Amino acid sequence: MKKILIKTKNKNYPVFLGNGIFSSINKLITEHKLSNNIFVVVDSNLYKLHKKSIDQFLVNHKGKKSLFIFSPHEVYKSYLSLNRIYEQLIAGGFNRDTLIVAIGGGITGDLAGYAASTFTRGVQLIHVPTTLLAMVDSSIGGKTGINFGSTKNIVGSFYRPGFVLADMNFLKTLPRDEIICGIGEIVKYSFLIDDNFFDFIKSNLKKLYKLEEDTLNKVIENCISFKGKIVEQDELETSGLRKILNLGHTFAHALEVEQEYQIKHGQAVITGLSCALHLSNKLNLLNDDLLAKYLSLLVKFDRDIVLEDFETDVIYDAMKRDKKNKEEKIKFVLMKSAGSILIDVDADKDNVIYSIKNGLQYFT
Repeated sequence: MKKILIKTKNKNYPVFLGNGIFSSINKLITEHKLSNNIFVVVDSNLYKLHKKSIDQFLVNHKGKKSLFIFSPHEVYKSYLSLNRIYEQLIAGGFNRDTLIVAIGGGITGDLAGYAASTFTRGVQLIHVPTTLLAMVDSSIGGKTGINFGSTKNIVGSFYRPGFVLADMNFLKTLPRDEIICGIGEIVKYSFLIDDNFFDFIKSNLKKLYKLEEDTLNKVIENCISFKGKIVEQDELETSGLRKILNLGHTFAHALEVEQEYQIKHGQAVITGLSCALHLSNKLNLLNDDLLAKYLSLLVKFDRDIVLEDFETDVIYDAMKRDKKNKEEKIKFVLMKSAGSILIDVDADKDNVIYSIKNGLQYFT
């Protein structure tokens, strides 16, 4: 079992990575002196596939316990689901001495994490990410949140878990589109880290699709370690450094809204990265040769990500509601090269529309 320590000003917490380590969860809860009263929020699809191991975790747990089964779709990452969690917590007699355990992907983790940060003004939390996307990205860094209306992640908090437990055995039951979602975030990290990591991802893409163990271990560890270092330096997004993690996401979140969440987040990230590359090139930040090099990886997903149609103006309007905007201006994260990232870049509407059309052309 690999241990990666995430250090922040207020709290350090470990990320455990390995195969078959979920069976150690009760032991880890005890070792970290967390509450014995557990409230488990679990992805309904995952629960069907891994009911035996999750039920065994609950049977082996000696304290108070309650199970909340949640449908992992963006439309349910809302106040309605949050209220259902509060209702079940209160009905079950849970108080401040509660540990919320989030078992699932990014949507489950966001919802359960926000519930933990607000119930009785904060209870303990651990994340058990079960998707590739959640392991490499969303379970790390302490962001929680829900959607409000048609605006994604506009309500939320920063809230640190007691620990994160990433058991790669859960990945074996992932459908192909969920694997692609995780690879989408991995591709983002290949742009953030450097050209060597980009070249490694491009050369080993087939192994990632097949969840080849050694490759997967190396990639997940690299992504967690990189994000951990960014979070350590700018946990609450005060210096601006953490914004680089949103590369491609301004476009991606807006496309998710325009597509009424019929496209998964990681797939939207891939298309958003394509748009961000085109905008970087249009603003003369990224030269033509590097644009072609980086696009050569993204276009490999053109058969797995297919948009029936899209409305450019609707995407642009959704981007204007992005929470990273300032003074009513859309702020972009763009790049000069892998590892050389720019934040808070302005672009006029014509250039943004250009980048949407050109970035999404490969996926229609």
